[in-house]
This record gives sequence, C-alpha cells and structure tokens, in this order.
Amino acid sequence: MTSSNLLMQYQSECLEALKSAAKVSKPFEKVLMDTLKLFMAIPGKVNFLQMGRYGEFFEQTYRNNFENEAFDWFAFNEHLVRKVLDGKFLAIAVDPSFLPKSGKKTPWIGRFWSGVAGEMKRGQEIFGVGVIDVENHDCMTLSAPQTPDAKSLEEMDYNLVEWYCQNLIILKEKLQKISRLIVADAFFSKETFVNPLLKEGFHVISRLRNDAVLFYPTLQKPTGKRGHPKWYDGRVDFANLDLSRCEEIEVDKGRLFGLKAYSKSLKRFIKVVIWYPNEEDTTKWQIYFSTDDLMSAKDVFDCYRTRFQLEFCFRDAKRYAGLNNCQSTGLRKFEFHRNASFASINIAKVACKELGIPFSISSCKSIIHNAYMLNRFICVFDLQPDSQVIDKLFKELVLFTARAA
Repeated sequence: MTSSNLLMQYQSECLEALKSAAKVSKPFEKVLMDTLKLFMAIPGKVNFLQMGRYGEFFEQTYRNNFENEAFDWFAFNEHLVRKVLDGKFLAIAVDPSFLPKSGKKTPWIGRFWSGVAGEMKRGQEIFGVGVIDVENHDCMTLSAPQTPDAKSLEEMDYNLVEWYCQNLIILKEKLQKISRLIVADAFFSKETFVNPLLKEGFHVISRLRNDAVLFYPTLQKPTGKRGHPKWYDGRVDFANLDLSRCEEIEVDKGRLFGLKAYSKSLKRFIKVVIWYPNEEDTTKWQIYFSTDDLMSAKDVFDCYRTRFQLEFCFRDAKRYAGLNNCQSTGLRKFEFHRNASFASINIAKVACKELGIPFSISSCKSIIHNAYMLNRFICVFDLQPDSQVIDKLFKELVLFTARAA
C-alpha cells in the first residue's frame, strides 16, 4: 500500500476507533465520520460554513451534531494512542495552550498566558492532556478541556492550579491505566498541584526554578537517643555540587547529575536531576525532579525533555486541523470542535503507521484533500472510471501537492 491509499486508511481507522469507543446512532456515526474526514480534507479554515461547502451534509446538520456531549472522545483517542505509542515507557504530559479569540459572547474568554507572545492576552485557553512515548519521542492527545475564565473559576471556588489538578483527578482511573507519571513544565512545580496528585496515586515530573532551595539528605545515623535524627544536611550549592553525594550520568551534551534531596517548596524528598549544558561552565544549570525518588536520573531527564512533543500536537492542530477556527458561542460546540481537531491528527498518525509511511501532517493534509476532492468529483458527476486504466493518473493527482510539502 502507498500514500495514495491514505484517505481509505484514514476512514478505516476512524470507523474502527468509533466502534471501540461507544455505541452511537447510525445518523450520528455518519456525520461524525464525515466531520473527521473534513477536518483533514478542508484547506484553510475549518468551520461550519466550510463543512457545509465541502461535506455531504448541510451546515446546520454539523452545527446540530456538534451539540452532542455524550460521545466518549477519551475512549476514542485512547484506542488510537494504543495503536501508535507502543513503547514501554509512557507518561501523561499536560500543558495549557492559548487560543486567540474575540467576541462578547465567546464562552470563557479572558486573559491567559500566551507563550508565543510572551505575555497575557485576551482569548481562550485549553488544558492539553496527552500521552508521550519516551522511547520513541512521540506524543498523541487524549483530551483538551477549556480553561474557565477568572470569574468562572471564582464561582467554582478554584484557583487556576487547583482547576488543572482537579481535571486530572477526574480522569484518574482512565489515565492510570496508561501511566501514573504526570509530566508538566515548571509552572506546575507547586505544592498545591503536586501533593493532591500524589494522594491519588500519581507521581509528578517537572522542573524547578534555578534558585530552588534543596537540602542534602542527612548522613547521620540513629543514635538510639530520644527524638528523630535530623532529616537533612546542608543546602545544595548548584555551582559547587558535592559530587560524593551525586551520581553522574553520561549524556550527549553537557553533564548530568542525579541525587536525592529535600525540597523546601514541596516539603518532601524528591529525585533531583541537575543538567549543566556546558561541561566547563557550572554557572548555568537546569533542575528537573520526580516525586518518585527511586526513579533513575536518566529516566527523569528523558521524560521531561519528551514532554515538548505535546507542543507539536498543539501546533499541528492549530495549523492544519482548524483548532483556532470554531465559530460558535456554545461551550458544547467548542468542546466538540477541539476534540475533533485533535482526533483528526491522531487518526492521521495511525493511518500513516498502518501504511508504513513517515508521518508528516502537511503531506497528510495535502494527500487527503486531493483524494477527497477527486472522490467528490467522481460522485457528483456520477462518473464510472476504469480504475485499472487511470490508476497511475489517479495516484499522480493525489500526490501532486504532497511532494512539495
């Protein structure tokens, strides 16, 4: 099979995942199948107007079906994830992502941090939850709930970190079937995020500030006298590490050290990993940690660095699958649109793997668009082409723009 079969494989994987997720009505199944196909087939903006132009149904049909809140997107995506991420070292990666939006009636619009702009901006935010395969440096998305605005959070009696944490706790049983490791960036290295997750059976991998207050574990042995011996010794000086208390791990670039230490901010012992990017320079470093103090330093380092693969999921969904293009004032429609966007990227990854071709979202988009348009022309004009005669021409047309991509 070649890349010209990509659309058929895409539809096949979509149907298989749909059957595994939950029982749905036949009418909804048809619309959902067409919707997920359109998220890859439509060039440019993916919205209801475009769906009505390119799809098999009227625009209002798509609008009505986007109100469906019963469909289990998590189960749908989990089925796809298990077909691609087959490494032995999996973890749950989380990260918020900013969506530029405007309008007085746009749900949960507010001021959120934009990493691209480097400042707070008005728009929407989603909380991406994905699975990373550390061995194969890959990631796929499971869910992406929308972050409430400040006023809505206040009404819910949550602050932002607590809301992020609560979302993971709600998904606890489903997530822990995949992994008990939560990987997040330095923003989440807070006691209010870490400790509730630890109580629920998770472990957290994240990054600490470069001026984090850490202490070496005590070397003092019990004396038999009353009272507990001291818990820790002196403070860790990152510019002058006590190498007798550390293990050095060989890495491709710089120097990497691992040790067990007590964190003042987290109020617990953790596995600490200190990376010096320049072997000769001990004035610059980065600090990673895991709440599982038995975890190897190399695993902590590799796991955190693989976390960035989730950013590529955001990028692909925004650039190629219409994540920013939803035109609605309803929370349900926004949720459905977001899930369909990420699911279409997941389906494309599965289809490429099953066909044995390298995954490139740009090429997938071009190939599926071309194949879809050819099929629509044949269907609309009621053509009966001889597939054997025009097979070579068909492949040339389907792959025309994909080569450039």
